[in-house]
Amino acid sequence: MEETIMTAPDSATDALLLSSKAGDIDGVSAALDEGATLSARDGDDWSALDWAAGCGNVAMVSMLLHRGADPTAKGSDGRTPYQIALAAGHLDAARILRDAEELADPASKEAHVWRPYCKAYTLGELRAAPMWSDSATDLTDDTIVYVHDDHTVSRSIWLGEDVVFADVSPQWIEYCRQALGFQVPDDFDLVPPAQSIGSS
Repeated sequence: MEETIMTAPDSATDALLLSSKAGDIDGVSAALDEGATLSARDGDDWSALDWAAGCGNVAMVSMLLHRGADPTAKGSDGRTPYQIALAAGHLDAARILRDAEELADPASKEAHVWRPYCKAYTLGELRAAPMWSDSATDLTDDTIVYVHDDHTVSRSIWLGEDVVFADVSPQWIEYCRQALGFQVPDDFDLVPPAQSIGSS
């Protein structure tokens, strides 16, 4: 029979988790000053930063990040604090957390835009670009074509199928953004505006 060693609960860490869940920033600060474990998780497998994110508590999110909370840490649900704040519609907290996550893990930036993505335009709109090289001379200006997330243009909604323009350059990308208003939406573009109301 294995021996089970019982240890006393860490009262500072318990106070940290309870205070973060309750939105008590002074309690969180006091618990950290008493040596609470910042990476600790509660019975729901949420950290103090997860609770602050889920409640949209911007001041607490900022303080926890400043005190060393890991913005890339995931619980058993596989979500980062940024994803928790975003799902709850707390855009102010989500913006801070996304910046912190991208700083800690630059590769995470790619996960914050939606791919694949394309938007329809008439070919005439694209032919107006000074850098346009027309390989689709058989098509009329009113033909519908698609600009894709990689800024190539095709006759199909499927990336790489029936491509009519592939000379992607910084100038072309800028033209798409400025003249066409094209940009791949990121996470914030997909949150309904009503959900941002009431964020702390």
